[in-house]
Amino acid sequence: MYNTYKKSGVNMATADKLVSYISKISRKTYKKNTEKKSFKNIGSFGSIFDLSQLKMNNPIIVSSTDGVGTKIEIANMLKKYNTIGIDLVAMCVNDLIVQGAKPIFFLDYIATNRLNLNKVKKIFDGIVYGCKLAGCALVGGETAEMPGTYQKNKFDLAGFAVGLVEKKNLLTKHKIKLDDIVLAVPSSGLHSNGFSLVRHILKKKKNSYLSSFLKINLIKPTKIYTKELNKINEKKLISGCANITGGGLLNNIIRVIPDKLCLNIDLSKIKIKPIFKWLKKNNIKDSEMLKTFNCGVGFCLIANKKNINNIKKIFTKDYQPYQIGFISKENSKVKTFGKLQW
Repeated sequence: MYNTYKKSGVNMATADKLVSYISKISRKTYKKNTEKKSFKNIGSFGSIFDLSQLKMNNPIIVSSTDGVGTKIEIANMLKKYNTIGIDLVAMCVNDLIVQGAKPIFFLDYIATNRLNLNKVKKIFDGIVYGCKLAGCALVGGETAEMPGTYQKNKFDLAGFAVGLVEKKNLLTKHKIKLDDIVLAVPSSGLHSNGFSLVRHILKKKKNSYLSSFLKINLIKPTKIYTKELNKINEKKLISGCANITGGGLLNNIIRVIPDKLCLNIDLSKIKIKPIFKWLKKNNIKDSEMLKTFNCGVGFCLIANKKNINNIKKIFTKDYQPYQIGFISKENSKVKTFGKLQW
């Protein structure tokens, strides 16, 4: 069965086994007494989600799509595939929560030269775990076996997340006020940005040996901030926030700053993680570090200073927010002072 197609590079029998596996493990992402009883999405043509169970008055849909960039090549290099799916979910849902939305469901896209069942199962284990952390259901996706398009053992990932927020609770830049403070929430590490530069540095190293420090930190999954932000938004503790991804700290926060207000950041306050100190030793300018990497700040919160203590109570010890700046009224959009402390 499927013999001719298999010879051309597409194994339908393996694909069927994968769909069966995804159908089974995706149930772990369903909440009790909701979509688990209502719909069987995996293997269907379209994915269904019952919005009535959420009991919202005036819901606004927020959507996001993203990938993990060339961190995929790090996963291939280390032959470690069970965390890259967490990264995929994180890159999508961390964008949704910036506007106050709660992620409700997630879809994935995996394209590869040839299906390696064990490898792809591990990727999906990560996606499911990420969905559980984010509180959203894995409702569907697409896995494409594309011989001739991708090189041997190569693959790519993309994700798509949908969230909901009550219209009155939507976070927009217009809620940010003069004298609000800027809080940095620590990252778990590199997250999923800047890996083309990381890999360039690794290639230039004469010794191809990777220390245990690098093996751990290069593949460490992106922190998912959904749980904390959901609580913060329920208590209305912030006026705005930003996910620090491609473009770095300043280029991402500036996207939520309204006209006629200025973002002021004290660079000396940033708590730089060891992996970024290692990267800095490879003759990278501070300006490029800030534009390429999160430098230890994975997420930023903008809030009235009276809410600082209540915000801190929501985060665990490893992800305690700390102040790095404030909002002023200036002609310029952003001002920095101080220097990064390497």
